[in-house]
Amino acid sequence: MKALVTHTERETIALGEEFARRLRPGDIVACYGDLGSGKTRFIKGVCRALGVKEHVASPTFTIVNEYHANGLTVIHFDFYRVTTLNEIIDIGFEEYINSDAICLIEWAENAQALLPPRRFEVRLELGKTEDTRTIMIGEENEVAA
Repeated sequence: MKALVTHTERETIALGEEFARRLRPGDIVACYGDLGSGKTRFIKGVCRALGVKEHVASPTFTIVNEYHANGLTVIHFDFYRVTTLNEIIDIGFEEYINSDAICLIEWAENAQALLPPRRFEVRLELGKTEDTRTIMIGEENEVAA
């Protein structure tokens, strides 16, 4: 995993935009990190780079948001409030991750048992200062190995 440090929310969003260039239909991005570590900001950058025009916010209460841009479907999950795997299964998670949609998952640790081995992993950590974040991005084949 490659570790990068951002010093502002804007830099975290920009890193998400840069990362998005490697995504293709059907890709899954599992994001891990504590509350406030920058998962939503990173995903906002990914969505912006993919051409999403809608407001991108964490779907904490709805669990899933669906965006459409440039012929792509982007699915944004937030499993922060999920307490059982059945809640994730009941929203049709398997259908989403087996589609051509790009799936972006916040709090992926809450769905770990359901995640396919072929995925990108992004781990975000709070830094020493209020806005500093360490972001580790694993290549897709690192997880599958």
